[in-house]
Amino acid sequence: MHKRTSAAPAYRLCLVLSLALLASCASQVETPVQGEVSVKLIAVNDFHGNINPPRSPTRIPDPASPDRPFELPTGGVEYVSALMAELKARNPLHAVVGAGDLIGGSPLVSALFHHEPAIEALSKAGLEFTSVGNHEFDAGRVELLRMQNGGCFAGSGQDTCRNGKFAGAQFQYLAANVIDQATGRSLFPPYAIKKFKAPNGASFQIAFIGLVLEDTASLVVASGVAGLEFTDEADAANALIPELRSKGIEAIVVLIHEGGLTAQKVFDDPTCPEFTGAIRDIVRRFDPAIDVVVSGHTHRPYICHDSGRLVTSAGAEGRIITDIDVTIDTATKDIVRSQATQLAVVNDTAPNPLPLRYPTLAKDPKLTPLVTFYNDQAAPLAQREVARISADIVRAPATTGESALGDFIADAQLIATRAPEAGGAQIALMNRGGMRADLRADKGYITYSDVFSVHPFNNGLITLTLTGEQIDEVLELQWGPADTMLQVSEGFSYEWDGRKPVGERVDFASISLNGQPLEATKSYRVTVNEFLAMGGDNFKVLAKASDRVRGIMDVEALERYVTARSPISAPALGRIRRADSGPAASGSH
Repeated sequence: MHKRTSAAPAYRLCLVLSLALLASCASQVETPVQGEVSVKLIAVNDFHGNINPPRSPTRIPDPASPDRPFELPTGGVEYVSALMAELKARNPLHAVVGAGDLIGGSPLVSALFHHEPAIEALSKAGLEFTSVGNHEFDAGRVELLRMQNGGCFAGSGQDTCRNGKFAGAQFQYLAANVIDQATGRSLFPPYAIKKFKAPNGASFQIAFIGLVLEDTASLVVASGVAGLEFTDEADAANALIPELRSKGIEAIVVLIHEGGLTAQKVFDDPTCPEFTGAIRDIVRRFDPAIDVVVSGHTHRPYICHDSGRLVTSAGAEGRIITDIDVTIDTATKDIVRSQATQLAVVNDTAPNPLPLRYPTLAKDPKLTPLVTFYNDQAAPLAQREVARISADIVRAPATTGESALGDFIADAQLIATRAPEAGGAQIALMNRGGMRADLRADKGYITYSDVFSVHPFNNGLITLTLTGEQIDEVLELQWGPADTMLQVSEGFSYEWDGRKPVGERVDFASISLNGQPLEATKSYRVTVNEFLAMGGDNFKVLAKASDRVRGIMDVEALERYVTARSPISAPALGRIRRADSGPAASGSH
């Protein structure tokens, strides 16, 4: 394997220029070397079924003042496809790749139809290879195999094959470290090979290895992955190197659904400040033959060089595409250089505050009929009535930090995970930022769309074990780095005092469950959504909790709850009490 070199400083300067200037900039900086050829890799990850633009804009820090972000309208598969087409046109030698979670945790228009819209859209956009992600297993292995191979959803009617059939993905899922214990073989091919022919006539191949985080089984419903083993990521990739080299392949790219974080304060920072996370340890254990790593899972965009190789992530929801250029020595057939930049997928659904720096894209017309079709198909289903309601149930908090909708949702999640086989929950905690809309009574009823608007993230519910002492620690974090109040389920209560120092505001003696004081060393089963379970909102104690059982999605839990209790009404407040009479508690994010 040849020694890699970092991108030239002049090229890094190019990274801050507008999208329209990138091609000419690269040509000015890189002088082709005889026997070398460039291949473009176009990478996405964590698309999560966002065939429409996400509801919220993407916050892009002002390069001149990083603490003052701009809001760019981004995403939508029509625009993703347009940018992909533009990048492909720049270099006939290219591959379009993904790093998992392309489906699952999806908006209503995709989730209603069992993610068929997202699979069809990404296929039409030209995706070629992707690793599986943990969300690909949300509905179990059988359904994931249907996503690849096609066919209508079993036992379903209106919500599948709306186009008359579902052909399955026209791209290939890869899963080197997902082993079917019955056969000893990987669930999907461990790798894919793409052949290229250079302008000088030389031919070469690039191998793409697919991996998912080893902990996937703890993030999905156990029954859905029964009989599957998720093995060590680095070990699985390294074991394939001799086989690939025996085929004459030296250029090797890993697509992995695992990720990291950086402390970057500007968009597309190529310096990768403070790179941390599980992906870093994995990358450092990869065989030196692995040249490039396309990662995901953490929803953070980054471009890093670590352990002699490029490591990238394109954030999430189709807001960003990573444009990767690798240089192949056609004599050795190895990657000798690699560099990347992040490109914002700017749509025309709202004003663009930085059009010269981040050009607005036009829709790819070949995607528009598909997107329009599924939006039209979803409309009547979205408007179906699920419950009667006589008065608003709102997110607005009392001075204690408690809200009626927060209590309502926590109760729904407790009920959904209380059964032993569903997790055995005793308590449910809900973050304020996960409630995105109120339940309004203006129509006298609420629709499925109303329910979905409350929980557009479609987070899975995770039931985990915490001691009484850890629960106290979680509550104290509400005024520390978390700076947001948690909503609590019926039967759980406590008191806090805003006059006391941060970290000492909750009176442990006041914490009770079903009228009994919490015991510091006793273990309790607590349900939170997936975002919190991963340490979201800086509730890092939850990320360390053990004995995780994955349940249904939060929106499904809420729908079941309102349907079973129609007509619905707001629960009485009083689960969270306050010893002082200070101002309103922390707000949501």
